[in-house]
Amino acid sequence: MGSTAVVVGGGIGGLAAAIGMRRIGWEVTVVERAPVLEDAGAGISLAANGLRALDELGVGGLVREASRGQYGGGTRTPGGRWLTRMDGAALERAVGTPIMGIPRSTLHSLLRASLPAGTLLTGSEARSVRQTGPGTARVDCGDTVLDADLVVAADGIGSRVRSRLFPAHPGPVHSGSAVLRAITEHPVELRTDFELTWGRGAEFGHIAFRDGRAEWHAVLGLPAGTRFADPLAELRRRFRTWHDPIPELLDATRPDAVLQHAVNELRAPLPSFTAGRIALLGDAAHAMTPNLGQGACQALEDAVTLAAALAVGPTVEAALARYDAERRPRSQAVARAARQAGRMGHQLSHPLAVALRNTAMRLTPSRAAMRMILRHHDWVPPRLG
Repeated sequence: MGSTAVVVGGGIGGLAAAIGMRRIGWEVTVVERAPVLEDAGAGISLAANGLRALDELGVGGLVREASRGQYGGGTRTPGGRWLTRMDGAALERAVGTPIMGIPRSTLHSLLRASLPAGTLLTGSEARSVRQTGPGTARVDCGDTVLDADLVVAADGIGSRVRSRLFPAHPGPVHSGSAVLRAITEHPVELRTDFELTWGRGAEFGHIAFRDGRAEWHAVLGLPAGTRFADPLAELRRRFRTWHDPIPELLDATRPDAVLQHAVNELRAPLPSFTAGRIALLGDAAHAMTPNLGQGACQALEDAVTLAAALAVGPTVEAALARYDAERRPRSQAVARAARQAGRMGHQLSHPLAVALRNTAMRLTPSRAAMRMILRHHDWVPPRLG
């Protein structure tokens, strides 16, 4: 059984994988091509499955201290009418925790701090990843060449490692949408912890943070490559008639703080998450649309499941086969569900379809809605020790 690993990619999934493998006694090096980690990004909602994974990695308590529970809120129409109300207390009774909101930069910082100095090598681009023998793999970063018993590719939706392992796979495709998001410059007055508003061909949502600031996002149906010269001004124009606090959130945001990204996904499922001594993890394996808020949570599940499989062996090959068997069906099912949620949300634009959707949501019993949530949230991690 091996004991050294290289993780390609220093995002949330890559860092979590490194923490998990170190907890079972492996020596791990993380290579990240960015020369400086600027702690950029907006916010993340962590559901029970992601928090349970973080607990198993030993950082759940710190993350909870830095997060704010989403107890009150729900889904609304642009005019402000409630379609569904979220009961965070009921969710907490069911799975032990409400959904927690945290800035992405804070989560990333907490994960980095859980690794020893020298584990994360920034400014190190993995130019090639290949298996060099029956029991070894190599990562070539130019001036640095790393040999290991295992390579974990956590290099995101545009994963070069994935494209080399599965050259026939079509890769990521555009979902037909773009997301614009930011964190407010200062605390804002909010009556809820979380809201999502569905209009015709657009959605707007926010989550509140512990320090009083809020993360907001807007999802628009846009062709690939669409860019706005002034994203904040465009959003103010599009959402000027939507209910409070949407205009206030936009007014509390600096123009240079708005991030805009095309929403891409791995629509064609991969045939495997592993090849030889190389494993894919997170968006590299199952990039999904953000409609269920499960992207980061699924990466955290990957990290714990991989470490647990390696802990029991008996060989790296056997561990990777177990990892693939456990993670591929679940993560790909969550990706399909996220895609379907998008079709029922901001992608609807016909007035009749929107009206039917809204009526169905208002009439859905709360117990049925809770069952749909628990389908993805109520995951129990394997133990690492």
